[in-house]
Amino acid sequence: MSKIRIGVTGQQGFLGGHLSRQIELLEKYELVHFKRNFFNSETLLDGFVSSVDVIVHLAAMNRHEDSNVIYETNLDLTKRLIGSLNRVGSSAYVLFSSSTQETQDNLYGRSKKECSILLKQWASKSNGSFTSFIIPNVFGPFGKPYYNSVVSTFCHQLINGESATINGNSQIELIYVGEVVSNILWSINSRTKESDYDEVVELNSIYSIGVSDLYQLLSIFRKDYFDSGIIPELRNSFEINLFNTFRSFIQHSTYFPRPYVQHCDDRGSFIELIKLNSGGQVSYSTTVPGITRGNHFHTRKIERFSVISGSAKIELRKVDSEEVITLMLDGENPSYVDMPIWYTHNITNIGDGELLTVFWINEFYNQEDSDTYFNEV
Repeated sequence: MSKIRIGVTGQQGFLGGHLSRQIELLEKYELVHFKRNFFNSETLLDGFVSSVDVIVHLAAMNRHEDSNVIYETNLDLTKRLIGSLNRVGSSAYVLFSSSTQETQDNLYGRSKKECSILLKQWASKSNGSFTSFIIPNVFGPFGKPYYNSVVSTFCHQLINGESATINGNSQIELIYVGEVVSNILWSINSRTKESDYDEVVELNSIYSIGVSDLYQLLSIFRKDYFDSGIIPELRNSFEINLFNTFRSFIQHSTYFPRPYVQHCDDRGSFIELIKLNSGGQVSYSTTVPGITRGNHFHTRKIERFSVISGSAKIELRKVDSEEVITLMLDGENPSYVDMPIWYTHNITNIGDGELLTVFWINEFYNQEDSDTYFNEV
């Protein structure tokens, strides 16, 4: 069975990056890569459009000091895409990221609404199909502070010791980026040629929280985890997703490895490996010299590697990056490294003797849903 070829405009952006990475994990899809300069060349844009079955149109401007620039840019990008669809005679399935602001009286919301109308009109004339997603505020790892969401801004400020200005505790509607990706892929999977081309999907916000309450929760992550190495209490999926988002803003190359406090007397030593207000599973491994374990990544799991005895090299690489972070650990000075999500990682015994490593993970191992994807660092 042939793969579904999917192209994502705005592939280098926050939502586009998450969606593209997930597409590449699934064998039923083929990701057709998109670059920003395609919009500046009819030849490049037409080549992209003619090679896909599905287009997820995410490219847009969200912030600018002149709101007219936002409006004109977003309309222009959509019109260029429609022009290409018409030139190549495409009947692709187009999914568009609109916003809950499309009913509000601002130029960003107007641009989203008008782009949605233009794409709907194209679909009705071209035998294509179209879905508009009404998306609330999206948060998740690798967001850009002062641009993508208030969550990204708060995480950046707390980790870098910057002050935040908060007025009141007004409610905000949030959705985790992984939930948006799941909804998009569900629509692609379930679409048939008979699907209504003007379908509108309103992504109900998964979480509603006051701005001050959000900042307070992230401040607990800062105090417990960043300052003290304690895994905080994570009571639901929202808090797990928020904690993984917070962790993504840490500079792993300078923050890790973290030394353990050793309590020593004439009997030997005692070391507290992990303090946590969440459950999970603890395990350990022994590794002979020269052997490497791992070379995989997770998309949701929280994981800690603690080197207790022997010498180890830990390598991490974000899955869509070539930069490798190398960390050296030694049992003479026990320390730990927490693995960020979407970073492939491994551990190698670089010593002459056996390596002893203790692992903690926040959920039990489930072979049917292991959240483990193999990828060489």
